[in-house]
Amino acid sequence: MSSTVTRSPRQLIRHHVRTQRQALTSAQQHQAAQQLLQQCQQSHHFTDAQHIALYLSNDGEIDTQPVIDWLWQQHKHVYLPVLHPFSKGHLLFLHYTSTTAMQANRYGIQEPILDIRLVKPARELDLICTPLVAFDHTGQRLGMGGGYYDRTLAPWHHSRQHPYPLGLAHNCQFVEQLPHEAWDVPLPTIITPARTFSWSTP
Repeated sequence: MSSTVTRSPRQLIRHHVRTQRQALTSAQQHQAAQQLLQQCQQSHHFTDAQHIALYLSNDGEIDTQPVIDWLWQQHKHVYLPVLHPFSKGHLLFLHYTSTTAMQANRYGIQEPILDIRLVKPARELDLICTPLVAFDHTGQRLGMGGGYYDRTLAPWHHSRQHPYPLGLAHNCQFVEQLPHEAWDVPLPTIITPARTFSWSTP
């Protein structure tokens, strides 16, 4: 007798949105990336910031490279996440340039080779751009399930001090309502190719 694995609502949403995202054509991805860049160029969160953490796109995520290239042109400092080698489930942020030596992490995602001289403490960043799988009308964010960004953003969630968190997503990643847990950190701003969503924070 075969057994079926029952997926949680979060797992079902994650699968559905990832499938939609991965189905986008190269032309659609390129257009979305250019529209996202235009939205970011109009956002004071980017124009006011000097030290900005981003990420390299993976798994059908919206391409962040045009934004990174623009920030370099503006002489701003860009940082990428690196899986912490000793503290499981945590991230470090390393300064990233066009000549940074890279390697694949355990998830197959390119990240800078760890060099302690390039680490920027998260509290010294102005802006952290977070990846996400889905988001809803209240700013709740559904990630891949590792909790890396929830842990990174927990101090901001409690104190509302630096760094400011901002999500980036395709238009298709919006869902009406996400089931959420106590440890989930909702985002105050999420930028898509079509628009910028903003929510007030208590």
